[in-house]
Amino acid sequence: MKRRELIKKLKAAGFELYSHGGNHDIYKRGTDEETIPRHKEINEITAKKILKRWGLK
Repeated sequence: MKRRELIKKLKAAGFELYSHGGNHDIYKRGTDEETIPRHKEINEITAKKILKRWGLK
């Protein structure tokens, strides 16, 4: 899955960029926090786990 696509889904669920890290970006929604790797393509298994964790598709 493309990184932009994953971020778009997280933003639609209310997540906002919190900080840039060296290899990851951190997105937050209230007390919920998710780290997104900085790769153009994110491994399908990783992307599915992130989406499943927040009940997204």
